[in-house]
Amino acid sequence: MRKVLFIFGQLTDADVEWLAKHGKRKRVPKATVLINQGVPVETLYIVLQGELSVLAGKTKKEIARLGVGEIAGEMSFVDTRPPSATVTAREDSAVYAIPTHTLGDALTRNPGFAARFYKAVATFLSDRVRMATDPDYDDELDDSVLDNVDRAGQRFNMLGRQVHDVE
Repeated sequence: MRKVLFIFGQLTDADVEWLAKHGKRKRVPKATVLINQGVPVETLYIVLQGELSVLAGKTKKEIARLGVGEIAGEMSFVDTRPPSATVTAREDSAVYAIPTHTLGDALTRNPGFAARFYKAVATFLSDRVRMATDPDYDDELDDSVLDNVDRAGQRFNMLGRQVHDVE
C-alpha cells in the first residue's frame, strides 16, 4: 500500500478523477501474465485486489510480491526500457489498468500533473532502493507523504469505486 500512498498523496483530486476516467478495472485470473520480462510495457497497473508476483531471470525466481495499492510497470514507464522482470497474478486479482501512451499524453499536456506524478514515482523508487540497500533505513514515510496519508487513502478508494470493470 506504500506506493499508492506516495502517488496519491502527491496527486490532486482532479488528477485522480482523470485517472479514473481514463483507466479500467480489470479482473486478472491466477497465473495471468501482466508484464513480460524484456517486452515493452503498454499498461501501468495498480493492484486493487489480490496479489501479483514479480519474477526475474531465466529461472523466473520470485523477487517480490505486490499487494493492494502496489504499482507494476512504473519503472519501464519512466525510463521507457523493457521490464527487467515478469509480473503475474499469484491469485485471482483485480487491477486498475491505464495505457502508458494515454498517461504519457496527459502528463505532456498537463505540466502540473506531470510534476506531481513524477515526484511521487521518484520518491517511492528512492524509498525502494533505500529499503533494499540500507539495513539501517527506518522505513518511515516521508513527512510530505504523512501529511497526506488520509487523503491518499481516500483518493485510492475513490479510484477503486470509479473505474469501470473490464474482463
